[in-house]
Amino acid sequence: MSFDAWTLFAVFWVVFVTTPGPNAVNCISNGMSLGFWRAMVGVLAILTQATLFLLLSAIGVTALIAASPSVFLIAKLIGAAFLIYLGVRGWRNATRPTPAVERPARHVYLHALAVAVINPKSVAGYLAAFSQFVEPSVPIWDQMLVIMPTALILTTLSYTGFTLLGVAMGQAAMKAVFNLWIRRLLAICFIVYGVLLGSTSVPDLEGAR
Repeated sequence: MSFDAWTLFAVFWVVFVTTPGPNAVNCISNGMSLGFWRAMVGVLAILTQATLFLLLSAIGVTALIAASPSVFLIAKLIGAAFLIYLGVRGWRNATRPTPAVERPARHVYLHALAVAVINPKSVAGYLAAFSQFVEPSVPIWDQMLVIMPTALILTTLSYTGFTLLGVAMGQAAMKAVFNLWIRRLLAICFIVYGVLLGSTSVPDLEGAR
């Protein structure tokens, strides 16, 4: 991969992982309720998803999924329903005090992994990255030696930042009435993302090539 291609890819990935979405909302929510180090388990789950999707993109599986309208539709509806469920549950629980019982790290990890994996828009994002920035004349696995570290480092920095934002918001809000409204705002974000996800059209593969 040339330096110019890497630069374009890095800029694209920064925008891709810093644009607020379900992963960012989940990181903020975890930071508010769990504290920094325990919330970082959720970031680890996002990195697991990123690694998986990068590898799948390299072998063309995500392109195959995006090319199948029926598979994409099923994944889209499941993901939308799950995000709306999280939003409704978060809204209902906003008036309740944060539970004193700690959530097991396994639960935090699996929850964050589910939020990351079920979003079909991630498929389109990873597909776009590979269709636009990978050089056909260079062996794909040689390029992956550059792509994967770049993507994973930028992903880590982005979602660690969202987690720190949640920690800061939690420390400020837990002492004030704004805690209720912050938790409700995060719940609304999940619902909005679910509705938007449900209305997502099938990616245009011809236009991405």
